[in-house]
Order: sequence, then C-alpha cells, then structure tokens
Amino acid sequence: MGLFFFAYRDFTGDADALLDRQGFGRAHHRVLYFVNLRPGMPVADLLDILKITKQSLARVLRQLIDNGYIEQLPGHADRRQRLLYATDKGREFFARLSASQASRIDASFATLPPEAAEMVRRFLVGMVNADDHTVLDRLSLTANL
Repeated sequence: MGLFFFAYRDFTGDADALLDRQGFGRAHHRVLYFVNLRPGMPVADLLDILKITKQSLARVLRQLIDNGYIEQLPGHADRRQRLLYATDKGREFFARLSASQASRIDASFATLPPEAAEMVRRFLVGMVNADDHTVLDRLSLTANL
C-alpha cells in the first residue's frame, strides 16, 4: 500500500500544481478527463462515474464553464439533457495536465517487459469495483484486455 501511496502522490503532483495555478483542484481534473475522453457525455453519466452529488458537480462544472474550459449543450433527442464538451481551451489545458502523467506512465512501462504492461492494466482493472467494470468497458478503458 505504501508503494501505491507514493506512486499516486507523484502521479498527481505535477497536475496538482497546474490545477492550483488556475484555482482548480482534482475534482476539476477528473471532470476534464472524462469530458475529454467522451465528448458529449451527459451530466448524468458523469455523476454516475464520479460518484459525487449533483451539488458537488454543479460547483466544479460551473467554474469550468465560467472559465471557458467546458461548454454545456442541450441533448439532441431530449432538450432537458445536458451534454458536456471541452472547448479548445479545455482540450489544451487537459493535454498539459496529462502530459506529465502520461510520460510518467510511459517511463515506468519502459522499464518492464512488454507482457508486464498488460499485467499492470489487469491489476488496475482488478482494483476497480466489479460493479464498475461495465463502465470501464463503455469508456473503452479495457478494450485491449
């Protein structure tokens, strides 16, 4: 568990510094991640993935929208549905947030034999509650496993 703690601390550290400069936190990063992963994601799906209250999401989402990182549009079939899209500014900021994290993952995988990378991915899937495995599949996070 100690290794997991240090890995997580260092994995989030660089992004935390960038987020802090914008007055944002990890919740903002999570929203940006999933909205960039799935443009047009309904707010309801985001609530289900993040397992947070509407009130918590509303505050974070309002800041991201007001600062021009995300836009919210009505649904195509159901105008009451709210679909989320990253703006150019939101995609660029997310790319900056992800760059150091991706390079950290790539550098770690580079030290392993090729078959070990899949084992690490399987380990991470195993850490996720079984109830959420369908969500991982829907987000294409388990496509190559």
